[in-house]
Amino acid sequence: MSQPLIKYTLTKAGRQPEWLSKDSRAFMGEHGAPANKPGKLPRFGSPQDTIYLGIGAGDPDSDGTPDGYVGTIASKADLQTYITEVGTAAGYNVVTLTTTGISTSVTTGLSTAWDANPYAGGLSTTTSTKHTASGVGTVMTLTGSQVIKVVTEVDNGSGITTSTVDTPVVLNPASTKSDVSTSVGVVTTTNSFPGGEVGVTTTVTTTTTESYTYTDVTTSTSTSKSETTTDGITTRTDTVTTSEMTNYETSYDYAAEATRLWDIHEAINA
Repeated sequence: MSQPLIKYTLTKAGRQPEWLSKDSRAFMGEHGAPANKPGKLPRFGSPQDTIYLGIGAGDPDSDGTPDGYVGTIASKADLQTYITEVGTAAGYNVVTLTTTGISTSVTTGLSTAWDANPYAGGLSTTTSTKHTASGVGTVMTLTGSQVIKVVTEVDNGSGITTSTVDTPVVLNPASTKSDVSTSVGVVTTTNSFPGGEVGVTTTVTTTTTESYTYTDVTTSTSTSKSETTTDGITTRTDTVTTSEMTNYETSYDYAAEATRLWDIHEAINA
């Protein structure tokens, strides 16, 4: 009995269909894609609004198909075309985390120097030159935004008080700043005083937000400690390792993925 490569959705109950292949080599839930077209009346309702790839337990019945069945893919070429369409719409890529920088700082000295309080000297530190490397592909970039300034003006009728809070964006040299937007909020409060006097206070808050693009680089440190004792004298060494990790993007290999899935299909049906 043939076990075809099938496009399907979850059942109306939100479960994987029971008619999928039970073969240990089979796959399901691959390459989920929206089942409904943007701007059109939805053909599928939740939880059936995502189409997946899987292996069916048998050929579809020409007299009718089960809940969740969408269609079959008959060839490897058709499979690659379908995955390419899904991946292009979803923005498939391959992200690889790569060590792009590493340096060490080694501090050594007698244990008595380490334990002295207050510190009285006796420790020496050697820092290595940072070793750099590059990954394969393009450095991944991310976007974000941050409030960089808030100016508050309070007018109580007898004078204006202004306060400013600056929080500038700090980025690495490979990053860029882009749009700056400003929003203004006005709040007016009325206070009653003895004798029937009324006071009005107006607070104007001007908020400046900056958008930016930054490279996906993270830095981490780790510390290791070792001690050696010779003739009753203990020397301690602390090594601090600073690592820089960068995410690189490369193109998704649609042909390789189509081959992987089709080979599974072929093996099951051999």
